[in-house]
Amino acid sequence: METKVLTAHVPLPLAEKIDQIAARLERSRGWIVKQALSDWIDQEEERRRLTLEAMADADAGNVINHQAVLAWANSLDSENPLPPPL
Repeated sequence: METKVLTAHVPLPLAEKIDQIAARLERSRGWIVKQALSDWIDQEEERRRLTLEAMADADAGNVINHQAVLAWANSLDSENPLPPPL
């Protein structure tokens, strides 16, 4: 696999934590950074997918009435809480 060198300035405390984790896992600093970056990118891609899905739902009218949500939330500390709105 082709690679590309990226350079980033990170705060010293973060660099020290990376070094500690690398030592504990017996991995290189580069491996730790690649894992962290890969996980972050996966998370951001999933967040974008979910956001687009939610926006499509809203555009299609698949929403819950705000007043119904408020009534449900306000009922949660009562003796007879309402079921969650659908």
